[in-house]
Amino acid sequence: MVAKYQKEHEVAYYECDINQTMTFPAMLGVAIKVSEEQSAVLERGPEYIRSFGLTWIITTYHITVNRLPMVGEQIMVSTQAKEYNKYFCYRYFWLHDAQGNELVKIESVFALMDLETRKVSSVPDEIVAPFESEKIKRIKRYPKINSPEKGHFLPYRVRFYDIDSNQHVNNAMYFNWLLDVLGYEFLTTHQVKEITIRFDREVEYGNLVESHFETIRDENHLETLHEIRIGETTYCEAAMKWHERTKNNENN
Repeated sequence: MVAKYQKEHEVAYYECDINQTMTFPAMLGVAIKVSEEQSAVLERGPEYIRSFGLTWIITTYHITVNRLPMVGEQIMVSTQAKEYNKYFCYRYFWLHDAQGNELVKIESVFALMDLETRKVSSVPDEIVAPFESEKIKRIKRYPKINSPEKGHFLPYRVRFYDIDSNQHVNNAMYFNWLLDVLGYEFLTTHQVKEITIRFDREVEYGNLVESHFETIRDENHLETLHEIRIGETTYCEAAMKWHERTKNNENN
């Protein structure tokens, strides 16, 4: 039986945006904290991982949203490290409301990076053993992310507080760059329902990145395509599906 861990969380006002809904950086921060607590309980915290000369990195998120948590709401955050193969570990997160309804599901792909070479390392079985994850041979695939072609971009400089203890930009910070370019009007009149995001390279302090995006819209479909670039090199890419906010589905 795969080990599962969960914890209650009250959504604070500083974790929410102008729509009074929880931001993705805040949501991912809470989710990762819960997974770190599970790792500590299972004696697989950062010090243990560093004893192998390794650290965890996240390569992919696939997020489906039924409803974003609201300010002041009591939610349950659950996590489960379900599967792993030679190079990747697949950890799931769920956010539920007080009635047990699923609000958000987050599928994440973790890898282990060698601290000296900064390259992906194979996964030692002893690191993941306490999580009771299923060992699989296949690499899980997520929806293809197309590049924005006719879009626009804004520049952003990487600040000191964008950097985490791994000496590169925290993955949650990318969401600020990806979403901010869409603008006030779009973000207050639309709600995201699905996100696929892939992190390709590390961004470091002082880098000037460009957040490129393209909007694709027809009668039944609204999607935005995103890339974080430095020069001609892509560091992060994402695809997001949206629906319009209305009085009836404003929080759905």
